[in-house]
Amino acid sequence: MPTEPLPELAPDFVPFATAALDFHQAINMPVAPVAAGRAELDSLHAHVVALYGLLDAHTVRTTPVARAEGDHLRACRIRLWQAAEHLHAAFHAAPRPSSGRLPTREACRARLPEGAPELTVCQRHLATAARVRRDHTPADLRDPFTGLTRH
Repeated sequence: MPTEPLPELAPDFVPFATAALDFHQAINMPVAPVAAGRAELDSLHAHVVALYGLLDAHTVRTTPVARAEGDHLRACRIRLWQAAEHLHAAFHAAPRPSSGRLPTREACRARLPEGAPELTVCQRHLATAARVRRDHTPADLRDPFTGLTRH
């Protein structure tokens, strides 16, 4: 069955984003073991959430025409959300910029907002979490099965 040709696509910026990440790692990552700072974790969270959005768009467009491929993209999207959850938690577990001290165990458990600019990561995370909850069940988000053996 003939399909309509794809429209002319804009230049692909994903390879540039990948190259930028590689360049960032090459010039900014210290050789010595050093904990990631809050600014770095915030940037990584923003990047993973943006990548989640890109995969979400691909998943929605692909699944109706290529079910197996769509299932794999859906599994990838779920894993990216899980990565964003861990980055968000790592941000709040990182040393405070004002004091350089780690938060207390009670502060980590309370999960209280810390105010601006630290609240920005929480706002981004909560906005994406609302979308994630619409698209996935809690079982999907906690399931270790990636779907890779179904096809």
